[in-house]
Amino acid sequence: MGEKSTLWNFEGDEHLNKASACTIRSFLTTVKENLNQNDDRPVIPLGHGDPSGFPSFRTAQVAEDAVVDAVRSAKFNSYSSSLGILDARRAIAEYLSDDHPYDISPKDVFVTVGARQAIDVLITVLARPGANILLPRPGYPLYEARAVFSHLEIRHFDLLPEKAWEVDLNGLEALADDKTVAMVLINPGNPCGNVYTHEHLQKIAETAKKLGFLIISDEAYGYLAFGSNPFVPMARFGSIVPVFTIGSLSKRWMVPGWRLGWILMSDPNGILQKHKITECVKSYIDISSDPSTITQGALPQILKRTTKSFHSKTLNLLREAADTCHAILKEIPCITYPSRPQGSMFLMVKLNLPLLKDINDDIEFCIKLAREESVIVLPGAAVGLKNWLRITFAVELSYLEDGLERIKAFTLRHTKTE
Repeated sequence: MGEKSTLWNFEGDEHLNKASACTIRSFLTTVKENLNQNDDRPVIPLGHGDPSGFPSFRTAQVAEDAVVDAVRSAKFNSYSSSLGILDARRAIAEYLSDDHPYDISPKDVFVTVGARQAIDVLITVLARPGANILLPRPGYPLYEARAVFSHLEIRHFDLLPEKAWEVDLNGLEALADDKTVAMVLINPGNPCGNVYTHEHLQKIAETAKKLGFLIISDEAYGYLAFGSNPFVPMARFGSIVPVFTIGSLSKRWMVPGWRLGWILMSDPNGILQKHKITECVKSYIDISSDPSTITQGALPQILKRTTKSFHSKTLNLLREAADTCHAILKEIPCITYPSRPQGSMFLMVKLNLPLLKDINDDIEFCIKLAREESVIVLPGAAVGLKNWLRITFAVELSYLEDGLERIKAFTLRHTKTE
């Protein structure tokens, strides 16, 4: 006689699978699976945002020494406060205060496991039943993935390529309602390479105040601005609208694997505290993971002792790489290049599909490019803009030139002749 079938009470949440499918990693995995293993040429990685493996983008020796010193001190082998080691929070506050109109207190800073955890914290805290959040299109898809998993309704506002990827403020206003809790702003831009002016940021702040929602300003690429527009922190407008700034050691110091980021709360009018958002952020951080105490212990020395020349070198490398992209991409007729990047390490280009044969969309373009030329670029669909491409230019210059020439050869081979 057979055993009675058990009725199990658990089932996986389909929202997790939907969220995972939204990520850059999932798109890049699909593209990489199509690499030709018989191609003897090196694979050119122009699809990810991690330049740390290239010699030109090695982190500062000050940062390496600070980590070694933190390990050998034996002072950072214990658990830390869930909000972060006080000296680390104080160092972040001092670092950020240099470019703000008011002093920042350590109590305004929360240390996180990279910018990814900062996103997780803020999206989770804001996700209440019926709420919606405004995300940029194109944008960084982790926001969308995290919002999907938290059952937070997503509404996309457009960035305008013909205006250097400025926010479509009229479209933003049309999307918002009394259930809109926040908008996400990424500056310097991922994936577009834009850097917003002070004037445009102020208009965004005034629009958010009028509509009654806060701003999450993703500044993971903060200060990586090498064009005509200087980087302006959104926290400067905290007196107009409450701002949560997401920052990170990862990009400016080229150490994404060290997993250290932060959330800065800019709210001199006390609006976040009045609506219990501050309390909820602290509560959620208290039940989530803590960043490495070793990296936190090294942070004060990293922020204080890194020389200006290290940062200048990085900006010069990125500027030269962006110029190289401009020189080569403008020669490719089936690619529209709307604007030269001003910051971060990315740019967006549009595919003119009617000029191409045997290629129906951006995903097919990237798969065939990987198969035929061993070059990895990110389909625009991954960042919300179908039939565009995101190209990363933070690689060795010789790799970048090689990769772009391979893209050029690929497009010429697939261009219609009639």
